[in-house]
Amino acid sequence: MPPGFDPGGIFSSETLYSGERTPIPAPHCELMIAAICLALLYLASALLAWIDLRRGIIPNWVNLAIAIIGLARAAILDGWTAALGAGCEGAVVGAIVFLLRGLYFKFRKFHGLGLGDVKLLAASGIWIGVAGVPVQLLVASLAALATAGVMQLAGRTMTRQTSLPFGPFLALGLLVALALLQQGWIN
Repeated sequence: MPPGFDPGGIFSSETLYSGERTPIPAPHCELMIAAICLALLYLASALLAWIDLRRGIIPNWVNLAIAIIGLARAAILDGWTAALGAGCEGAVVGAIVFLLRGLYFKFRKFHGLGLGDVKLLAASGIWIGVAGVPVQLLVASLAALATAGVMQLAGRTMTRQTSLPFGPFLALGLLVALALLQQGWIN
């Protein structure tokens, strides 16, 4: 290494008067990383909602971004084992929802949930785990039901065949479930 090279320099601060480097305490780094990941999740969720409302589709790259941010957060803050566990939980959630989607199609002869929604639920499983997904689905369903009720009251005819993008509601459910998880309301 060259003299004076400090690979940890991005996580230290130089005092103004002495020129000495003092490390930033680890909790501040963890808090900063957690805040950045959360801000990126909020941004991706808002983008997802906007695209799904306008085009009726959730792009794969948005779902992938949500998954990668969640995996990176788990790896940086909790280690590779936690990231692997989070990835497995996301895969399990995605597989279960994909199978339920297939069963629904078998009985009803149309898909009630798009593949983008399935992928979003898989990515959500990385953030909130298997235990948080039912809360996410409950929040999303209640918000969608309330929206449909408001639309009906506003004069828009709502039938069983009326399509309503579910991605924005799933994104809202993810954010609410994550907040409840961080507050300890979900185990």
